[in-house]
Amino acid sequence: MTEHLSPYEGRKAPVARPPAPADPRGALLRTPEPEVRGSAGVNAMPAQARTGEQDAGSEHAQSTAGAFGPGGHRPRPAPEGVPGQPHTGAGESRPATELAPAAPGGPPGGTERRTGLPRPPGPAAMRRDGDRLRFVGAATRRIARGIDLDEIVMGLCRATVPTFSDAILVYLRDPLPVGDERPVGPLLLRLRRTDRIPEDHDTDGGTLPALQVQSDLATAAELCEVVSESALDHVLRGVRPVFADSPTALGALPQLLGEGRSAPSGQRAILAPLRGRRRVIGAAVFLRRPDRHAFEADDLLVAAQLATHSALGIDKAVLYGREAYIADELQRTMLPETLPRATGVRLASRYLPAAETARVGGDWYDAIPLPGSRVALVVGDVMGHSMTSAAIMGQLRTTAQTLAGLDLPPQEVLHHLDEQAQRLGSDRMATCLYAVYDPVSHRITIANAGHPPPVLLHLGGRAEVLRVPPGAPIGVGGVDFEAVELDAPAGATLLLYTDGLVESRLRDVWTGIEQLRERLAATAQLTGPDHPPPLEALCDEVLDMLGPGDRDDDIALLAARFDGIAPSDVAYWFLEPEDATPSRARRLARSALERWGLTDLNDAVELLVSEVVTNAVRYATRPITLRLLRTDVLRCEVGDDVPQLPRLRQARATDEGGRGLYLVNKLARRWGATRLSTGKVVWFELNQT
Repeated sequence: MTEHLSPYEGRKAPVARPPAPADPRGALLRTPEPEVRGSAGVNAMPAQARTGEQDAGSEHAQSTAGAFGPGGHRPRPAPEGVPGQPHTGAGESRPATELAPAAPGGPPGGTERRTGLPRPPGPAAMRRDGDRLRFVGAATRRIARGIDLDEIVMGLCRATVPTFSDAILVYLRDPLPVGDERPVGPLLLRLRRTDRIPEDHDTDGGTLPALQVQSDLATAAELCEVVSESALDHVLRGVRPVFADSPTALGALPQLLGEGRSAPSGQRAILAPLRGRRRVIGAAVFLRRPDRHAFEADDLLVAAQLATHSALGIDKAVLYGREAYIADELQRTMLPETLPRATGVRLASRYLPAAETARVGGDWYDAIPLPGSRVALVVGDVMGHSMTSAAIMGQLRTTAQTLAGLDLPPQEVLHHLDEQAQRLGSDRMATCLYAVYDPVSHRITIANAGHPPPVLLHLGGRAEVLRVPPGAPIGVGGVDFEAVELDAPAGATLLLYTDGLVESRLRDVWTGIEQLRERLAATAQLTGPDHPPPLEALCDEVLDMLGPGDRDDDIALLAARFDGIAPSDVAYWFLEPEDATPSRARRLARSALERWGLTDLNDAVELLVSEVVTNAVRYATRPITLRLLRTDVLRCEVGDDVPQLPRLRQARATDEGGRGLYLVNKLARRWGATRLSTGKVVWFELNQT
C-alpha cells in the first residue's frame, strides 16, 4: 500500500475560464456572475474545468483549496473596488483565499497574514448546481483519460483531492473479475491507493489541523474480507453512497478501514461503492477535515457520479488488459521462442510490433532444419494488425513448417501456402520469402511471393540486393512461383526482413532498401574486410536506421551468417542395395574416421551404420546414399527410395529383428528420420569426445 500526497499550492494565479458552453441545461443551472477585470478577478472555478486538456500533473497542481476547497465550494470573486479588499493590478495575481468571503455562521478561521482580514475556515459551499456540474464534468474527463487500471484510480484521486475531499481511500476487489467471469471465493477488498492533502501547508503556507483519520492512512488495512450480511456487505449491495453517520455506514467503515482505525464522524466522510457493469468491484472513501464544511446532501450525487465513472473505467481497463495479454501471448506463441542450432549457419532475429498499443500483427520469421544439414529460412507478412492477422499468420507458419518437413522445393512450398490462404478466405493476403541453404554445396535456393528482396552482405563489406523474381502475394491464386539458386559463400550474411523495415510514410520501399544496403555496407567496414560484423550487433545496427516516424508497420528480421562445411569435412558415397553393402559401409566409415582422427568412435559408428544401412538395403530398390559430416558433432545420414519412415518399437525375445533403431536410440546423441520427395533419410549424431 502506497500513500501519495496531492500538490496543494495556493499561490498560483487563477487561469482564465473559457467561455461558457452553449448548453441550454447549463444556462439554466448557471447563475450570473459579476464581471471582474484583471487577473485577480477571474472567476475562480474548479481547476479541472479550466484545464480539462492539460496533463495530469498540471491539472492537479491547479486544483487548490482556494479555487475549490475540499468542501467542493467555489468562492464568488469580489468585484473590483469592494471596500476592505486591496486593489490588484492586471499584472498581479491575488490568492484565491483572499477572494473567498467568510462563510456565514462558520467558526472563526483566523486572519489573513497579508490583508489582516478574517480568514474563512474553508471555501464557501457549492450552492449552485452549475458549480457541481462543472466539477463533475472535469473530474469525469480526467478519469476517462486513463487507459490502464492505475491511471484511472490515480485520476479519481487527483480529481477529488483537494477539490472535493481532503483525503480519499480506494479499495478494489482482489482479484478483479474480468467481463462475465464469475468470482470464486470470498469477496476481498484490497487498498489500491490513498491520496490526501499535506498536513502542514494550506493555501497561504500556514499550518492545517490534522485530519482525524490522516494518521491512519499509512496504516489502513490493506485487505478486507466482506462478510455476508455484514454492514459493509449491505452498503456495497446498496450501491448508493452513504454518509458516515448513516446506520449502515457506522458499522461498515470500521470493517473497511480495520479495527482500531477511526474516520471523521457525521457528514465528513462518504462511503461510495464502486459498481461495474455487473457487480461491485470496490469502494471509495471520501474524507474531510473537521475544520472544513461538511458534505452536503447534493455531494452524495457527486460521489455517485465519480464512483460510477471510475467503476466503468476500471471495468474497461481490466477488459483491455486481458485483451492485451491475450494478444501478446498469441503473438509470442506464433513466433519461435529460440532459433535452432543449424549446421554450418548462425542465426539471429528481431521482432518489433508497430506500437505497444497494437502488439499483434501478421509478420513472422522461422528457421527450420532440413535433411542433409540444410536449413529453411522463412519470413512473411500477413496484411493487417489485428487478432485475425495474427491467427492467419499462425496458420500459414504452421503450414510452412509442415511443408518444409516434406522437403519440398521452395516454389512448391509457396504454391501450397497460396492454396492454404485461399482456403482461409478470399481476402487472406500475405507475402512470403522462402529460402533453403545447403552448407555442403554453399548454395541457397530462394522463392519469393511478393516480398521485399533479401540483401546479401559479403565478407569484404559489399552489400547487394539479390535479384529474385518477385512473384505474386500468397492468396492471389492461379500464379506460378519461380525459384533461383545462388552462391552463398562462407562468411556472407543474408538478411531477410519485412516491409516495415524499409517502407513508411516518409519513404518508398526501394528508397528504404537502398538505405538498408548502405547501412549494411557501412557497418561491415567497421570490422574490416576479413572479419564480418557480429550478427547480434548487426541486427541492432539495422534497426537503428529507423528514425522518428519511420516505423508504421511491424518488423520481422532474420539474419543468417553462412559458415558452411568444408569439403574436407564431408564424406559421401553411393551404395548398391546388396547383401555385401553393410560391410562395405562399415569399411568406408572406418576409413573416414581415421582420416579425421576420430578412431575412438569406430566401434559405435560401425555398429550404427551397419544397422541403418542394413534396414535400407532390405527395402530399397535404387542405390542408397551414405554421408558423414564432421562439424561440432559427427553426423551420419543414410538415404533410400522408400518413403515409409522407420518406427522405434520394443522387440520381443523371440523376434529375430527390430532392435536396430533401439541401439541407435541408446548410443546416438540424437537421431531422426525425414521423408523426402524421393524417399527418406535416416540420420544420427554422435559427440566427437
